[in-house]
Amino acid sequence: MSNELITRENERVKSFFTSLNRIPEIMERLLTNKKPTLDGDSFYTDSELAKKLKISRRSLQDYRNEGRIPYIKLGGKILYKSSDVEKLLEEGYRDSFR
Repeated sequence: MSNELITRENERVKSFFTSLNRIPEIMERLLTNKKPTLDGDSFYTDSELAKKLKISRRSLQDYRNEGRIPYIKLGGKILYKSSDVEKLLEEGYRDSFR
């Protein structure tokens, strides 16, 4: 073990402080991608779900009106449970004919 004085110019110290400076950026990225959960289930807004399914928001409205997809209306906002969406996709799955 040497009696070397560790200063701000030391590479290990620089690396440590660089890592510390990145924490807010990483936390922000994690929090913006996090979906709120209720009883372990996350929810999609109509725009998020339309983008995920690659369909229009109007098509989602048609699915709601036809009773094809369950939804929650909360304060004028439409939400879809991720488990309901997965169930709908599984029910619509068809094997190939060949």
